[in-house]
Amino acid sequence: MADVRIERERGVVTIAFARPEKKNALTEAMYGAAADTLEAVAANDADRVVLLTGDGGDFTAGNDISTFAAVAAGAVDLSNSQVGRFLRAISTFPKPIVAAVTGHAVGIGVTMLLHCDLVYVAEDATLRTPFIDLGLVPEAGSSRLLPARIGHVRAFALFALGETMSGAEAVAARLANRALPAAEVQGVAREAARTLAGKSASSLAATKRLMRDSEAIARAIRADDEAFLAQLRTPEAAAAFAAFAARGQQKG
Repeated sequence: MADVRIERERGVVTIAFARPEKKNALTEAMYGAAADTLEAVAANDADRVVLLTGDGGDFTAGNDISTFAAVAAGAVDLSNSQVGRFLRAISTFPKPIVAAVTGHAVGIGVTMLLHCDLVYVAEDATLRTPFIDLGLVPEAGSSRLLPARIGHVRAFALFALGETMSGAEAVAARLANRALPAAEVQGVAREAARTLAGKSASSLAATKRLMRDSEAIARAIRADDEAFLAQLRTPEAAAAFAAFAARGQQKG
């Protein structure tokens, strides 16, 4: 399914980004497949928990930059893209979401964790949010959600300086629950998901609803979306995409 692997086991639905040759960089089709699955799981009582992960050692390198370049060139209208569907689906998802993060987590690979309920990360994972380096702004409501979670100065350093964060640092910053050796992350995350799947579904849903300010999250996502779309059309973003494409051609 569009470079996204879906598995069901004992009430746990695994959504695995499965484009390892590109470090699981997300395409329109992948966003659409993930959104389809989240919407279906939300409506199916037999599905109790979602486990998000990536195949091949990386969680996800973020958005496929070719999509942004196409938007900047006027070839694609991002306001009608699958990205928005995915963000709506994950930010309003009523059931628990557990994330298993190894290798690279870049851009949306970090910001989607703010919409997960449990996050298990490899000690040597690399988390990075290079939006400003691409001439863009944060997305997925992270301009508000990340400072609220880890503090303004740490969030600003991640966004503006492009600093990286290890898995161990993500736990210290309260972005993740546990940092583990990479080989243990999947097993621990899956066991947590199975534990949740065995608990009262209505109690979990009610607790998640009470813990999250859904209206504030929706406002934050809308604000990020508007700024992101505006920034995509700037000369700075176009130059950043051109430089990225040139680096890719040199490597090829």
